[in-house]
Amino acid sequence: MTSTETTPSTAGGGTDRRRWFALAIVMTAAFMDLVDVTIVNIAIPSIQREAGASFGQIQWITAGYALAFAAGLITGGRLGDIHGRKRIFLIGIGGFTVASALCGLAVNPEMLVASRFLQGGMAALMVPQVLSIVHATFPAHERGKVFGLFGAIVGLGAVSGPLLGALLTEWNLFGWEWRSIFLINLPVGVAGLILGSRFITESKAPRALKLDLVGVALVTLGLLMLLYPLIRGRELGWPLWGYVSMAGSLVVLAALVAYERRKSARDGSPLVELSLFRVKSFAAGIAVQTVFGVALGVFFLVWTLYMQFGLGWSPLKAGLTGVPFSIAVSVAAGMSVQKLVPRFGRKVLQAGALVMAAGVLLYLWESGHYGLGIAPWQMALPLVVMGVGMGLIVAPLTDAILSEVPREHSGSASGLLNTVQQMGNALGLGLVSVVFFGTIGDHLRRDQVGPAFADAFRNSLGWVAAVMGVIFLLMFALPRRPAQHVEGEQASVAPKEPALVS
Repeated sequence: MTSTETTPSTAGGGTDRRRWFALAIVMTAAFMDLVDVTIVNIAIPSIQREAGASFGQIQWITAGYALAFAAGLITGGRLGDIHGRKRIFLIGIGGFTVASALCGLAVNPEMLVASRFLQGGMAALMVPQVLSIVHATFPAHERGKVFGLFGAIVGLGAVSGPLLGALLTEWNLFGWEWRSIFLINLPVGVAGLILGSRFITESKAPRALKLDLVGVALVTLGLLMLLYPLIRGRELGWPLWGYVSMAGSLVVLAALVAYERRKSARDGSPLVELSLFRVKSFAAGIAVQTVFGVALGVFFLVWTLYMQFGLGWSPLKAGLTGVPFSIAVSVAAGMSVQKLVPRFGRKVLQAGALVMAAGVLLYLWESGHYGLGIAPWQMALPLVVMGVGMGLIVAPLTDAILSEVPREHSGSASGLLNTVQQMGNALGLGLVSVVFFGTIGDHLRRDQVGPAFADAFRNSLGWVAAVMGVIFLLMFALPRRPAQHVEGEQASVAPKEPALVS
């Protein structure tokens, strides 16, 4: 194992096999995180009943993970650059496994909340290393295929969480009830730890960097001030201090930018590598990723509420309804980066935005046409159309954002990419209070609940379609073709290191 950047394109057959094993390991870890973000929602009734958790504690069980995860992503990415991506990945997956065990063995709601915070923090160490390891391990001409696989994993994880949570809770394995949704991570985590230590090749920034502790404090404070009121605002009645906190977060993040500029000029070891924003593909892609996160944050939450509360479906029925969507995302993601993007470039992503918007509008029409009698098979067509659109976006977008990023900053770039996605999701969750719950009355009779939730769902879909239109326009700022598809023609001779562009 080496401690500096490797050149994967010169690797022999044995090394080639090792890096594909390494890819499978880090992709499994990414899938585990994606599932854990959504799996808890399905099990909330069981946690309330068996653990005696209050409504406020339930909010912290879900929000604690998101807060710790989002606040730690940039720091986790930078730690990988400094101390080695393999090392930090193994620490992250090991800590994530321990935290999962503590969640499953929690003796009271307070212990479960604390364990979820720890789990989110460990995920913040683990997840940024996934894209960093891919970026450092695979040459430019192969990354399209790899990011296609990553997109498929994202699509699968987005829907598998609720389905897996429904199955585990309903099966009640060994009488564990909700605990099984956390304990299932143990064998996966242990296997990832053992195999990762053997097959992942170490990589880090080629020059010595130091951890920017002031930057860590500022970025953590700024993100918490922004995300905490968004996550908890509706339950607390949108208090004044929440708006003050969100406004103050902009001041803190502005202070972070000013400090990071001075830090970069002084010793070249900032937490946030501001030079990344001079990379055209990265700067434009970050904007698209943030707005895309908003759309997904709105849709997935209101979709779950619509099926389980509006239509009265069981968790298992709702989870199975999402299978066509998951399959469509996975298939389209693989095709987009391997066959379509090399030929059509940016137009594939823009087509994805329009296709996804068309699927949303079709879903809106079907919901109104069939009313509360709509069946899962009738939802299949709009979900497949939406899944195809999402698949055309999610894998090529990651590819496009990171295509021109220098390898020594891949950890920082990956952390920023994941952070803005989480921020977008949090903004989307905040908007749900306006576009969904804002249309539902406070006191509904039992016979009013279904129609009210269905109307709120359709109102939300209109907003999601509008956001997809904004994403289509923002995509004009992306490069016409990701850099590696140009490099790929020469990669077999001399793979080029991506360079900064103005």
